[in-house]
Amino acid sequence: MSPTSAPKLRFYSNPMSRARMVHWMLQECDAEYETITLDYGPPMKSAQYLAINPMGKVPALQHGDTVITETGAILAYLAELYPEKQLAPAMGSPERGSYLRWLFFVAGPVEAVSTAKTEGWLNGQTPQQAVAAGFGRFEDVVATLLHAVRGKQYVCGTHFTAADLYLASYLGWSMQQGTLPALPEFSAYALPLLARPASARADALDGPLEQLV
Repeated sequence: MSPTSAPKLRFYSNPMSRARMVHWMLQECDAEYETITLDYGPPMKSAQYLAINPMGKVPALQHGDTVITETGAILAYLAELYPEKQLAPAMGSPERGSYLRWLFFVAGPVEAVSTAKTEGWLNGQTPQQAVAAGFGRFEDVVATLLHAVRGKQYVCGTHFTAADLYLASYLGWSMQQGTLPALPEFSAYALPLLARPASARADALDGPLEQLV
């Protein structure tokens, strides 16, 4: 079923959240969608919304009877829903493995270590704890991110994909918040992508970013 004949997308959002990444992706796809903005607190924990996302968090995307939560999953879903936008490498292509690798790296180690650093959970981390943690050590994540982006315009292949959107968003926010070091390699990769027209359109709709929750 093509997007034009499919049910309309419903996008559950709060502009001070990770939903901004999904909003950028919707703009990259030139998607038609309805935005439902939820405030933190009771609106996100209402029975009506918990039936959509039992976590009581945003973002979430509803497409007919299909509900997708988790930012990386929503980005991947939209990339497949709008194949003409070429936001995901084709199945079996040499770039497909890198695309999946970096999508999941952001959703896993980068997300986890950012929270751990913000909350002070890394203070006094022991070698045994580093072995047990999926992200290892903070230094491991930084080194891996440098490996991903150093000297590159895009992380997989020769054009922009959902993996770039996810990675550039996290780098930009994390450098702004101080959860990742503002390294020149990170800025050289992320800042041109964050200036894409679709990103600017989403930012204009969402307003200034104060804090990502």
